[in-house]
Amino acid sequence: MSGKQTFTMIKPDAVEKNYIGAILKQITEAGFRIKAMKYTKLSTEGAGKFYEVHKERPFYDELVEYMTSGPIVAAILEKDNAVADFRTLIGATNPEEAAEGTIRKLYAESISANAIHGSDSDENAAIEGNFFFSTLERF
Repeated sequence: MSGKQTFTMIKPDAVEKNYIGAILKQITEAGFRIKAMKYTKLSTEGAGKFYEVHKERPFYDELVEYMTSGPIVAAILEKDNAVADFRTLIGATNPEEAAEGTIRKLYAESISANAIHGSDSDENAAIEGNFFFSTLERF
């Protein structure tokens, strides 16, 4: 059975373009409840740790640089079938391939500046949520 929570980050490109409100509106209108949320900026060390799974990939350094280029909005979301439903809502990584009406189709610039992150599994949703939020910050 799929979990009820997922993790997301509104990335620096979307924050800079002031899309936070529009993206959060789309998320809540899709039936997700915000269980924790913060506006923050990743340090190089923090971004490196968060994306450690990609450390050996050629895009790792560029990814860390991009994710530290400005503030992000991190959130834990709740809904039945959260991970799969959220991945559908955000659309394909490449905004040119994303379905009409998805967050990436509407707000992403490119594959690398793709506006939003969504956990790819229940396990990673828990790991990623725990990276940003203590139990006292969840409601």
